Amino acid sequence: MHAGSHPTGGGSARLQLLVVSLISSLVMLDSNVVAVALPTIARSLNADFADVQWVITAYVLPFAALLLAAGSFGDRVGRRFAALIGLAVFGLSSLACGLAVSPTMLNVARAVQGVGASLVLTASLALINHNFAGAERAKAFAFWGASLGIAITSGPIIGGVIASTVGWTWAFLINVPICSALFIAALGMIPESRDPEATGLDYAGIATFSSGLFFVTWAVIDGNALGWLSAPIVWRALGGAALLALFVVVELRQRRPMLDFAIFNSRHFIGTVFAMVGYAAGAQVMIFYLPLYLQNAFGFSPMIAGLAMLPFALPMFVVPRLSVHLRWLPRTLLCAGMAVTASANLAMAWLASAQASYMFFAVAMTVAGIGAGVLNGDTAKALQGALPANRSGVASGIGATTRFVALLFGVAGLGALLVGATAGRFGLAARASGMNPADAVALAKRFSAGDVDGAAAMLPPALRDSLGRSLQDAFHAGFSSAALAAAAVALVCLWLTWLLMERPTHAASAIAPADAGYIPGE
Repeated sequence: MHAGSHPTGGGSARLQLLVVSLISSLVMLDSNVVAVALPTIARSLNADFADVQWVITAYVLPFAALLLAAGSFGDRVGRRFAALIGLAVFGLSSLACGLAVSPTMLNVARAVQGVGASLVLTASLALINHNFAGAERAKAFAFWGASLGIAITSGPIIGGVIASTVGWTWAFLINVPICSALFIAALGMIPESRDPEATGLDYAGIATFSSGLFFVTWAVIDGNALGWLSAPIVWRALGGAALLALFVVVELRQRRPMLDFAIFNSRHFIGTVFAMVGYAAGAQVMIFYLPLYLQNAFGFSPMIAGLAMLPFALPMFVVPRLSVHLRWLPRTLLCAGMAVTASANLAMAWLASAQASYMFFAVAMTVAGIGAGVLNGDTAKALQGALPANRSGVASGIGATTRFVALLFGVAGLGALLVGATAGRFGLAARASGMNPADAVALAKRFSAGDVDGAAAMLPPALRDSLGRSLQDAFHAGFSSAALAAAAVALVCLWLTWLLMERPTHAASAIAPADAGYIPGE
């Protein structure tokens, strides 16, 4: 255990790790557990498509925007205390979600949920970094990574079962007793830790960074729907960029800034950032698009599609437990994970274009899960080591912010590519059949979003069979393009990580002593 923690024995340490991992997993599970229940929610609350979109978006925006600020808050007031506040906020807002009687009430409650989630996730990562050291820390991050892998990939399965049996409200209400149990466990088992040098919150930094990231993220989320060059998207992007630039100015003038830009003098730190980007935008992003492909390409129901994700999900649980025993250097392990990820994405792109059967596709999904499993825990572990252990809250905030923002940009970018390629290819067949181009684009977008029945109803009856096949072919091509782009991201990040991460004898953080945290090659 790390100096400054208060272990009560090996069993106590394992229980602490279990509690922290369950807390993080709950947050990640709620990011996608409601995805398959959205049509049911829309019918229940009489919500339109925009309202339903915000069930996901309202959670994502404050979560992504507040991660770095939440890490700084935990360093100052205490990581356990921050986690307890986050659990309380998360549990109460989950209750409000379950009791919602209108789309507005549900989406406001989801936004508050995102605030609690940002506190919970950063505090959990910081507690692991502070309470474990050396080989035990590597094992702890492997367990944490496996736990999050299960939570992320099982979300659609759990959501489908809940929506099909007891109703969508229980996707939220079940969080109340879980949060209560975890609150009691954290209070009794986890020792408190904080940054003794923290003197106060960086309010100017928090305001400029959080609001700037909020506007940029908002622009990314709505870019596909409103058009990337539309006035609202352009103004949000410009406003966000201006606020982030102001954040840099504010931080450079602070005596103890929330984000010390000296860490960017470390090649090792920048290399690990690119590894995190490669994981989020090259591997984790497929969690959102694989269920869609399984439903559209193979005709699976949401619940069956969730179960069909098991070839991807199981390696994400098993591999982190195995990779911790490898005596590879961190740079080698991270680059190997991205190489496996890129290979799997290339294979899925080829299989999609060939319209191969699910059995072949499952093999490629298994390889993708292996790559994601390697990267999930090791990227977080490497980023935690970029700052001294007493600032592990900020380190976890940087890591979580990098992962989540890269994931958001990956989802938006691959979504735009998938829809654009599908609409472009289908448009050729539709125009040849005399269909209005605008109607063809609308139909392709609806099909790409997973509304297969709605898209079929839009097809002219006389052309339903021929254009239906053309639509399927176009979607296969669209997914293939998205998978190729994900592979390209992984390969570029692999090259940058290998180039920038230094060997153990040369790696040094700009501000972290060698014994302050995870050391490259440890």
